[in-house]
Amino acid sequence: MMNVIILSRQASLYSTSRLIQAARHRGHPVEVVNPLICPLGFNCQPAGAERCAPSTELAVIPRIGASITEFGCAIVRKFEGQGAWVLNPAIGIARSRDKLMSMQLLDGRQIPVPRTAVAGQLVGLERAIQAVGGVPVVLKLRRGTQGKGVVLVRTLAAARRAHTIMNDFQQYTLVQEYLAEARNRDIRIIVVGQEAIAAMVRQAPPGDFRANLHRGGRARPYRMDDEMKALAVKTAQLHELGFAGVDLMMTRNGPVVIEVNSSPGLQGIERATRVDVAGAVIQYVETEYRKERSGNAPARDRITASPTEQPELA
Repeated sequence: MMNVIILSRQASLYSTSRLIQAARHRGHPVEVVNPLICPLGFNCQPAGAERCAPSTELAVIPRIGASITEFGCAIVRKFEGQGAWVLNPAIGIARSRDKLMSMQLLDGRQIPVPRTAVAGQLVGLERAIQAVGGVPVVLKLRRGTQGKGVVLVRTLAAARRAHTIMNDFQQYTLVQEYLAEARNRDIRIIVVGQEAIAAMVRQAPPGDFRANLHRGGRARPYRMDDEMKALAVKTAQLHELGFAGVDLMMTRNGPVVIEVNSSPGLQGIERATRVDVAGAVIQYVETEYRKERSGNAPARDRITASPTEQPELA
């Protein structure tokens, strides 16, 4: 038996409730803690801290929403620093949420990704577009999930307008080639530990190029080949994620990784594939927690990079 804490803002969310159900089914006490009300103190004992007190006897499953990434990672680091076993460490969450850092990490380890450039000031936008093959291109905010902050532009004028709006939110924009051959479809692969356990192909709704289910995309099960499984597992491991959703697109040259999700939703993948993802996650947590507590688990590999590292732009 292990004590499980799920860091989630609502126990009623499908993914959270499925993890609760799976943990209890395997006989583990589980508590849901809202990271936004988990006190964070330094050299003090904040009121209410006892409810969120880290412990070496805890297994922590972070479900950190994109809108609270920074504070959520601080809470995860609190648990890590005091010896709790954590499924997805703060550094992995931070890397997956920063699209530029994620692309740099993958490209540096020879993982295939779409041609991607970075545009800082407006004067550099056209050069970035040319670097990825010209319009149409996809413009992305550095952070965003469920298709938010992602636009397809077909002309330089539209790209300039979108870039100007995006610059109100951040200092630079990711410019990525539009993979027309993917036909507005992507493949979500769920990775748990060393294994790719489920996959679905998502089709964007008419009039949109984003295949996210939250935006009306449709899903059906997908049969992975060994290359795709290995690619997804390696991608998750490079981000130091024990549980991840890895999104691929098929090109004429094979699959490319377009995004990594450290808190993948369970509803779409479980309904499309009938795979008990929640059960697989809890079983993995249980196995790795016991290994670590017995002293038989190897230390997690660390890839040298700072989760707050910022690239310098010309």
